Amino acid sequence: MYKFLITLLAPLLFLCMPSLADFPEKNVVYQITFAAGGGSDVRARHQQPHLEKELGKKIVIQYKPGAGGSIGWANLVKQKADGYFMSGINIPHIILQPLAREPGYETEEIIPVVLFQQIPFGLTVLQDSPFKTLDDLVDYAKKNPGALTIGGSGTWDATHIANLQFDMMAGIETTYVPHKGGKPKQTALLGGHTMASWFGPNEKMPHGDKVRTLAYATEKPIQVSPDVPTFKSFGYPLYSSVYHGVGVPKGTPEEHIKVLENLFEKSSGFINLNIGTGKGTSVLELIKIFDANKIDKNKDIAFTCGSGVTACILGLANSIISGKKPIIYDGSWSEYGLD
Repeated sequence: MYKFLITLLAPLLFLCMPSLADFPEKNVVYQITFAAGGGSDVRARHQQPHLEKELGKKIVIQYKPGAGGSIGWANLVKQKADGYFMSGINIPHIILQPLAREPGYETEEIIPVVLFQQIPFGLTVLQDSPFKTLDDLVDYAKKNPGALTIGGSGTWDATHIANLQFDMMAGIETTYVPHKGGKPKQTALLGGHTMASWFGPNEKMPHGDKVRTLAYATEKPIQVSPDVPTFKSFGYPLYSSVYHGVGVPKGTPEEHIKVLENLFEKSSGFINLNIGTGKGTSVLELIKIFDANKIDKNKDIAFTCGSGVTACILGLANSIISGKKPIIYDGSWSEYGLD
């Protein structure tokens, strides 16, 4: 009798079960962890219509700014891991914040879907600033310890790390002023509340001739501003950038992650953990890469690079496959070379 009932009801139960192939069946939330009007918001708003066209559902943008993005990422890991809640993520932020303090989340609790943009940072001042060159700014800072105020996007983010490294390399003491994202940071500089600020080229462009960038923390001049020198040209081997992407809570079905990854791939150019091919790298593929290079993922591994940012990406990959907190030498060779 029981076998008969099971045989009769099994097809009906199967029909009632949600299918992974049906994802998504409802709107998807896209959380922004910085203030409205900043780079993260502008980027998401640009992506929104393209994502909705490909998805066939609404992309609902929500804001959760504060503490350099950590308030939003702490909120992300509390959400149901079903693919219907994704959040903008920044690297090195989600690596360094849990190493420096207790932000309410751990790196391994966030699974990256895609990384679609890399933005370099430059030290930017108002057009009428007395600092005509980076040397002028350094000279002032040496004569007036602590008086030079420099704005950034948050605490223990890429701009904060760049500021710490620059102070160390130049032998100066500046006052770093964290903000709740790019828009408040820009407003503070334009209003004269900070004397300089870390801007990406995308943050500088809307302000036209109102601001000037003294130097970019890149290996060579960037394409959109070829006349702006690098920190390296002044004798400071400083390299700083931020990788922007989207992540979901740990435990989100791999099939749902793949749908979201393909969605972003169709909607906008992106880079992923496997930067060489532009394709997503699954956990199994990451394990194969580590095994092929004879890297024991069960051991504690410290990661380093030129400035600490790329090391964060490697650390993130290791964290994903091992579940361990990443170990990053944040100063990397830029700091090591000063000894």
